[in-house]
Amino acid sequence: MNQSNHYPIIDIGVNLMHRSFHQDREQVVLRALDAQVSPLIITGTSVRSSMEASRYAAQYPGKLYATAGMHPHDAKSCTSETIAKLRELAALPQVVAIGECGLDYNRDFSPRDVQRKWFEEQIRLAHELNMPLFLHDREAFPNFVAILKEHAVSKAVVHCFTGTAYELRTYLDMGFHIGVTGWICDERRGKHLKELVRMIPLNRLMIETDAPFLAPRDLKEKLADGRNEPSILPHILHTVARCIGKSAEEVAQATTETAKAFFRI
Repeated sequence: MNQSNHYPIIDIGVNLMHRSFHQDREQVVLRALDAQVSPLIITGTSVRSSMEASRYAAQYPGKLYATAGMHPHDAKSCTSETIAKLRELAALPQVVAIGECGLDYNRDFSPRDVQRKWFEEQIRLAHELNMPLFLHDREAFPNFVAILKEHAVSKAVVHCFTGTAYELRTYLDMGFHIGVTGWICDERRGKHLKELVRMIPLNRLMIETDAPFLAPRDLKEKLADGRNEPSILPHILHTVARCIGKSAEEVAQATTETAKAFFRI
């Protein structure tokens, strides 16, 4: 199913607490370790999922880490206690970033002013704790960048980047890191990303599956229920390496070192 990989690579974005992993979460982690995908960073998207992620990560010290944050979809459920709870989680050794946070004007599951308020609150928390941000931007670029500039954010990764050349240049100029997913393996939607990935310096590039979402469309063997998982990351790595004209080993080594330095793991 996957291309072989002989160098450890880090999946910086796995929704491991998603319900599609309830039946076989441990096997998913073991398959990732077998594929040399380690550590995994579990994405927190609400107080509850961040708590679950940090609790699960604690069972695999050094192999699993977690983020703590409120996804813009869940901003509407934030209360005065939300930031205090995230601060508490962020103190745990296995929690390495604040997020997933940002703006999503595609789905608008939370009102836009509410999204902006809680995005800013999480930026303030990351500043207070000197932690990196794990960012989400969907069709909200002008507001998203304006808020980040206003708060002078520099330590951040734009997770699952699928944007334009202008957006990418803006992020890079702001000092951000870029997360690339299996979107780059999509012959139709990912075509522009194959070109743009060449613009990203290796010391700013990280790779991720965003599992169980965004399964690479060009996998020879179809995944059960179309579910993506971390053991697929070597396939994404090889695609990225081909696009930028470097060996898979060089890209593996660079993205791993970049992720370790960024998340301090």
